[in-house]
Amino acid sequence: MKHIALLGSTGSIGTQTLDIIRTHPDKFSLISMSAGRNTKLAITQINEFKPETVSVAEEKDAEKIRAEVPAGTNVVYGGEGLKEVAVHPKADFLMNAVLGSVGLEPTLAAIEAGKVIGIANKETLVTAGHIVMEKAKENNVQVLPVDSEHSAIFQCLEGSHTDEVSRLILTASGGSFRDLSRKELNGVTVEDALNHPNWSMGAKITIDSATMMNKGLEVIEAHWLFGIPYEQIEVLLHRESIIHSLVEYQDGSVLAQLGTPDMRVPIQYALSYPKRLELKDTKRLNLWEAGTLDFKQPDFKRYKCLQYAFDAGKEGGTMPVVLNAANEVAVEAFLQKSISFLGIEDVIEEAMNRHSALKNPSLDTILQVDQETREYVRTRLN
Repeated sequence: MKHIALLGSTGSIGTQTLDIIRTHPDKFSLISMSAGRNTKLAITQINEFKPETVSVAEEKDAEKIRAEVPAGTNVVYGGEGLKEVAVHPKADFLMNAVLGSVGLEPTLAAIEAGKVIGIANKETLVTAGHIVMEKAKENNVQVLPVDSEHSAIFQCLEGSHTDEVSRLILTASGGSFRDLSRKELNGVTVEDALNHPNWSMGAKITIDSATMMNKGLEVIEAHWLFGIPYEQIEVLLHRESIIHSLVEYQDGSVLAQLGTPDMRVPIQYALSYPKRLELKDTKRLNLWEAGTLDFKQPDFKRYKCLQYAFDAGKEGGTMPVVLNAANEVAVEAFLQKSISFLGIEDVIEEAMNRHSALKNPSLDTILQVDQETREYVRTRLN
């Protein structure tokens, strides 16, 4: 029995993680969770799974939840609440499924507490990969990838050494606007952007998929997870989302992990690793039904955010912090319909151009640069 601490229980990854726990009650139990501001769904989840500790965003939400959940449930809130969930003494495994850089500090606390980490939060590694992976090494803690692309690479690397790798190849669907030219992107709507052709994801990740920032952040993640230089990481457009990523070895062999698009597969593999469990109601892959699989190199002038991510990763230091913070604020502004879709790129470019990267930043420096970037971008947008 693995006891799971879950950050982000009401989001897309969080609800699917709970689905895995529900399906395998003899293998997993939920010991603690954070739920942000969706108190209605959180109450339902708490009453079903009965975690010992629950964290929400604000004190008023905590007061509301206490009145509607089992007596004795420890309800906390805010940043300290997230840490309390992450380091619960009975937890074996932390699933970090929150959005944004808020997931960084509780993940570091969980690593220091010796928890196995399932990482579905891109920003933790994007902003502080050097700190997270060094802490994991110091504490002999496994960091297991949950994103479908990184899980695919992880599976293709099993039994091999990274010094035998020639290339990591991350696949990308191309997002909601993959068939549009840059000229045609003028005037696209939020509703258009949220209509992803292959995956069911949260709003922020779906917009990141449309700009290809999602893939750019995954490139930076892959660099830290697998210790591979950026020069050996490539992105391949693959519209069917059947091949989730590939690894090319020095002898020219290429290994790929395939499957129908279903995030529960990599989530469950991280939870059950090193074993595999049955996933009964996922659609099985029949390649004769898929027919032709399409592949294409990405156009970095078409997908500027992908170029910005490679640039930020290679620059290193605090530049990925700026990239991520500017993107989060810009995407939120787009979702609120206060800037255009292409305006997201403009915001990120301006924020990166004005920043001089600080090398090997401490956690305090990362948090400071993150906050300063958000304040700058919000001021500019206002």
